[in-house]
Amino acid sequence: MTLEPPTLEPLTRPARLRPGARVAVVSPSGPVPADRMEAGLDILRGWGLEVVEAPHARAVHPRLDYLAGTDEARAADLQAAWCDPSVDAVICARGGYGAHRTADLVDWAAMRAAGPKVFVGYSDVTVLHEAFARHLGIVTLHGPMAGTETFLKDPDTQESLRTTLFAPESVRTLGLPAARALVPGRARGIVYGGCVSLLAADLGTPSARTSARGGLLAIEDTGEDPYSLDRILTQLLRAGALNGIAGVVCGSWSGCGPYERVRAVLADRLGPLGVPVVEELGFGHGPTSLTVPLGVSAVLDAPADGGPATLTVEEPALR
Repeated sequence: MTLEPPTLEPLTRPARLRPGARVAVVSPSGPVPADRMEAGLDILRGWGLEVVEAPHARAVHPRLDYLAGTDEARAADLQAAWCDPSVDAVICARGGYGAHRTADLVDWAAMRAAGPKVFVGYSDVTVLHEAFARHLGIVTLHGPMAGTETFLKDPDTQESLRTTLFAPESVRTLGLPAARALVPGRARGIVYGGCVSLLAADLGTPSARTSARGGLLAIEDTGEDPYSLDRILTQLLRAGALNGIAGVVCGSWSGCGPYERVRAVLADRLGPLGVPVVEELGFGHGPTSLTVPLGVSAVLDAPADGGPATLTVEEPALR
């Protein structure tokens, strides 16, 4: 007898933040320019948060300058911040590369025992979103990071994160005005995903999910040519990683070439799945990066009449 893989279920929601909450900023991937770090921390402090930097948040690896310090130091920072009972949220400083190298160095049992709290990041942090879902079973936020230009410069990006952290019931419907149906339809499922190249790179690792059945796949990327996106999506399809998904919501494709060419790849690779597909929802590496909760139940609405498409979470991201 062949057993059907399990359908995704909603994950545990952490508590929302309140003024005075303590937030740790960590760098699990690449190094952060000092001026960006300072500006990002000032924004968070302006929201009434008490901000603490992890010990190696501004470090640079002694030989590999694309890493924010050694693997052991980055992993230790993440685990220490998460397991500190005085810390209410952990926000990543930037993406880049390096989270893969830390994912197997943290003590997931100890982090699970520390209980749920807010975790924010995107790009390379996709690896950690998947690991948190698999090992901790908690909702995380695919959102802007403290040392990134989009967070520093775009008010809409800042407000999306701020309201999600403090008043999540007010941002249950997500989508920029440009969001439209690539494949029309309506679907309900559990939101998961992130940077699509990182999802493909995660296949076969201890953190990789065994089934995405019933999931609403949220994907975006940067710096991947159309042929590379084709390869990434084809790898996910061939691996069966998209079997049973309920729908797809696409964010930004900054630096991936002319959008019409990217769009053609998305239509070619995702269209045959027979599920609704929304394009340009407004998250990821674009000029505005909406905060998208992962691990929550949501409804994807992709109108056939060309009207704005939306993603609506069925309960606030944070309790």
